[in-house]
Amino acid sequence: MKLIERPFYLNQLKRVKGVPDIKVITGIRRCGKSKLMASYAEYIRKVDLNANIINIDYSDIEFEELKHYQTLNSYVEEHYCSSKNNYLFIDEVQMCEGFELALNSLHASEKYDIYVTGSNAFLLSSDLATLFTGRTFSIELFPFSLREYMDYFEQSDVYEAFIEYRKTGGMSGSYVYHDEASRSRYLNDVFDTLVIRDIVQKYKIRNLPLLEKITDFLMNNVSNLVSANKMANTLISNRIKTNDRTVSAYISHLCHAFAFYRIRRYDIKGKKYLASNDKYYLADPAFRNARLGSRNPDFGRMSENLVALELLRRGYEVYAGVLYKKEIDFVAIRQNEKLYIQVAEFIDNPETFEREYSSLLAINDAYPKMILARTRHEPYQYEGIIIKDIADWLYGESETNSP
Repeated sequence: MKLIERPFYLNQLKRVKGVPDIKVITGIRRCGKSKLMASYAEYIRKVDLNANIINIDYSDIEFEELKHYQTLNSYVEEHYCSSKNNYLFIDEVQMCEGFELALNSLHASEKYDIYVTGSNAFLLSSDLATLFTGRTFSIELFPFSLREYMDYFEQSDVYEAFIEYRKTGGMSGSYVYHDEASRSRYLNDVFDTLVIRDIVQKYKIRNLPLLEKITDFLMNNVSNLVSANKMANTLISNRIKTNDRTVSAYISHLCHAFAFYRIRRYDIKGKKYLASNDKYYLADPAFRNARLGSRNPDFGRMSENLVALELLRRGYEVYAGVLYKKEIDFVAIRQNEKLYIQVAEFIDNPETFEREYSSLLAINDAYPKMILARTRHEPYQYEGIIIKDIADWLYGESETNSP
């Protein structure tokens, strides 16, 4: 399989080299966590000639005998070299029983610079403080961005690439398949593995059909407001036994495994978060096409999904804005920066354009406001609102993370 360097993430690892934390690489299955760690280990070999790299890959049968924390700890200590800088890399760490006990001990010894990847249901950010007694530093990996997609396929036309990317998605493992049916089978396998192996095992789910129905519902309602109570009532009306607490719990499990991202609502005027109804975006829109078919792709929702992922990738806190009875697709906050964004497929129709800009003009503050649509034009402004082609904006990610 072809590999490309992912400097956006690689540089994050470089910045924490030698920091006395356990570095945890998270992200949805098959998004490239193992490849990123291998790439970083190669970087260490080049820049630190005094490095002693201890590498354990639990997907390799060579390390089958290390699947207990005591044997893992013994192996690492046996390969320690006191005269060198010792780096410990462990891939798929959850496959070792009691891995946290070994890592806590090794971390406490202050002899190793530790990096791990693992199945997300077992290395949730919410669990890290409980699992590890020392500090942790998480790097969240996403599927390929548009820029990475274009690098992989060596494409130069951002507008044409966007159309393909929105359909094919950013799961690079699917790129080796040359027909849509094969790519869909691969993506379905990845998603089913994610659901069955991780979520079901972690939370001991007994009602798999219910989990699958909730998954399909969320996929069908990307960018729509979702209520666990209303979803439960809909399922009950279809003679499916459940309740709102179970539905809410299953949704949380899907989000913890990075299958979906929950976007809370934010009252712009009252400057407060709203408790009812959230929006959910897929880790990659291609999963929707693979699971539900592409007969009704709903390009507008998929574009909105890509923008949500890109904002998260660039390090923003992302919310769905509410102002009186108007909806703002995204309120993006990063440190002292705030950005309001509306997403539309096309804004050639005056009524559509007015609907998008009127919501933004109603916001009474000086933070930047933007409409992203398929304009194929250079950016321009209307009443202080930036109008930008969505493909240009998606491609425009940089190491400075400029909006």
